[in-house]
Amino acid sequence: MNDTWDHTYDVVVVGSGAAGLAAAVTARLRGLTALVVEKTDLYGGSTALSGGAIWVPGNFHLDAAGLGDTPEKARAYLDATVGDRVPAERKDAYLAHGPRMVREFHDRTAIRFVHTPGYSDYYPERLGGSPQGRSIEPQVFDLRKLGPEQRATMRRAGLPTYGLTITSKDFRRLNMVGRTWAGRRTALTVGLRAVRARLARQEPLSLGEALIARMRYSLDTLGGELWLSAPLTGLVEKDGRVLGVRVTREGRELTVRANGGVVLASGGFSHDQRLREKHLPAPTSTAWSSAAEGQTGDALEPALALGAATDLMDRVWGAPSVVPPEGKPFFLVADRGIPGMVVVDTAGERYVNEAAPYHEFVDAMYANDRPGAGTVPSWLLLDAASKSRYVFMGLLPGRPFPRAWLEGGFVRKAGTVEELAVRIGVAPRRLRATVDRFNGFARAGRDEDFHRGDSVYDRYYGDPTLPCPNLAPLEKGPYYAIPVHPGDIGTKGGLVTDATARVLREDGTAIDGLYASGNVSAAVMGETYPGPGATIGPAMTFGRLAADHIARTTPAGRR
Repeated sequence: MNDTWDHTYDVVVVGSGAAGLAAAVTARLRGLTALVVEKTDLYGGSTALSGGAIWVPGNFHLDAAGLGDTPEKARAYLDATVGDRVPAERKDAYLAHGPRMVREFHDRTAIRFVHTPGYSDYYPERLGGSPQGRSIEPQVFDLRKLGPEQRATMRRAGLPTYGLTITSKDFRRLNMVGRTWAGRRTALTVGLRAVRARLARQEPLSLGEALIARMRYSLDTLGGELWLSAPLTGLVEKDGRVLGVRVTREGRELTVRANGGVVLASGGFSHDQRLREKHLPAPTSTAWSSAAEGQTGDALEPALALGAATDLMDRVWGAPSVVPPEGKPFFLVADRGIPGMVVVDTAGERYVNEAAPYHEFVDAMYANDRPGAGTVPSWLLLDAASKSRYVFMGLLPGRPFPRAWLEGGFVRKAGTVEELAVRIGVAPRRLRATVDRFNGFARAGRDEDFHRGDSVYDRYYGDPTLPCPNLAPLEKGPYYAIPVHPGDIGTKGGLVTDATARVLREDGTAIDGLYASGNVSAAVMGETYPGPGATIGPAMTFGRLAADHIARTTPAGRR
């Protein structure tokens, strides 16, 4: 190893999503110098493309809302969902330090959140579950507070919001803009927000974009640095300790020393087809992923070369998705909660609660896939009444599907259920029987087969004007069918870490100087997904824990 370094910092972070920026912001709050290196020419990672919510039990926003969350309730819920798939000390660390992260960032940075009322845990009926929800989302932020270069290089989600700034709370109501007065009032509120912003020459952001902008603004204010187009090419190690990184920047390979430690926060491997085929259930495709395109598992190989252990490599943060001809996946979240819609396999049979939490839906797709009754892909069917009443795939109620989708066969259309069956290669009599059975359940107000609408979570995106918000018969043509794939918002397997985010070897010992957080690490949520934001909440918490550990235990932190 050459002892001559091109640059030196106390903390070097690889990756610029929420995990990486949380680590860098915390390092600066502890008085450490910090550098974030980002592989692509845009910062923000998959966080910028997300809803931006974080699921953190016991945070002070929940206390302010009077929800009465306690560590005992939260631990009972994690035990009822995650179980013993993850070591107890990691779950305990999350429950203890997640609320502290929210509080400190609120008090000392521009990273601010608000509670999203009613956005329940994904399993609110389980022990410790919360029907009112533990999810908080970022406050709206004015992008113009960032400098011109920071504005130009932030990753943008490009969601179909028609130029409006829509929060998670807004979206739930806007989804029912054609059905409820609350939806119409929210539309007016969102419209007035846009007018005010234009008059004030502001560019308000919400969701994941707001979170990343707030974190980038905070890092800049605190004096942290961020390099773009600087991919990791290797870790520098000596005598069992990671001393720094090698990165390529402007055509040169540079060595950057990390006096305190290196924090890997570079995301998973969603966009590496070879790794997907090696680890994930088949079939699998990068085309189905909504993760940021730079997530190809670059940090895994150098860490594995140092003896790092991995876990959960066969798991993803599942996201049932449709892939229009333009090629960018559309993640079906609220779309699966609307009435007048069913999902069937290639034999024309239902096999899942369509409104189930999205990771559970994807698990069901793989579990039920078999010859003659394939579920990868499945078919989502809806009738004209639902198409005219609800927002679907970002299209406002009643707005027709793009002609190219229909002419190219992405969306199949027919005047009757039987004709639609022919268009999707399903026996007409079988599909007719499936739709008739579902329609009977819808009229009775209870899904006897898959219990759609029984859970508080199911009903969150349903139609509150109906006896069962998720159920209405499919009986008005034309009918539509769209293929659904088992997409993801990121892989959830990766490097095994301890309660302080240190990367562990197969024998359980820590690799000195090496930390990991976010989707490059094995998820603290194990094989499940307890609530909205259970990806980003742990990413930020363990990013902060990594920087905290460096500040407490290394010479860099004791200066």
